[in-house]
Amino acid sequence: MLQPFLEPGRTEAGCDEAGRGCLAGPVFAAAVVLPPDFQNEELNDSKQLTERAREHLRTIIERESVAWAIGVATAEEIDQMNILRASILAMHRAVAELCLRPDFLLIDGNRFAPCPEGIPYATIVHGDARMMSIAAASVLAKTHRDEAMMALDADYPAYGWAKNKGYPTAAHRDAIRRFGVTPHHRRSFRAVARSDAGGDCVWGVIHSPHEKKSLQRSPEVGVSSARICV
Repeated sequence: MLQPFLEPGRTEAGCDEAGRGCLAGPVFAAAVVLPPDFQNEELNDSKQLTERAREHLRTIIERESVAWAIGVATAEEIDQMNILRASILAMHRAVAELCLRPDFLLIDGNRFAPCPEGIPYATIVHGDARMMSIAAASVLAKTHRDEAMMALDADYPAYGWAKNKGYPTAAHRDAIRRFGVTPHHRRSFRAVARSDAGGDCVWGVIHSPHEKKSLQRSPEVGVSSARICV
């Protein structure tokens, strides 16, 4: 079982992100404060879990946590500031949305910047496989982002986001080459620029020998709000 707290008796919020390596869509982050008696032997790094297991754990985490919140940085923000800074921004937004102020933050990875609230923190490499609250945050970030990408897929079905969630699969890269980029693609990513170089697309419209379909821009994904404290 993962370690429940870095320092027992302290209110700690675990933080993690999802979607850093994607070619399309926002980056999501979650902050989670678990109760002192929380235990779950199934909880682990979300990348090690099946989709079904993640959804099951999401229900448990959202129901039993003291507080949780989701923060989002859009593809436009990623292009403006780079993916690392956007990931940190999404974490800051998640922490800001918590309905309580934690004493300490546990951050997955080795890079972070202090929150505007001035909450002390520790970065933990592979923290999502070591600390329970970070693992819980990884599950929420991943499942909420997957849900958002499936919603975007309804407006942009040619890119297969319901299946690839915006990650750089061969099919996704091929779709960019064939149809061009959408407003949700990260144009600053080299893989997007390379794939788009040979595309036959006017902004917002698919052009291919087999399909000509208007691409409707879906509502921007903004900052999601927190769960009410219990």
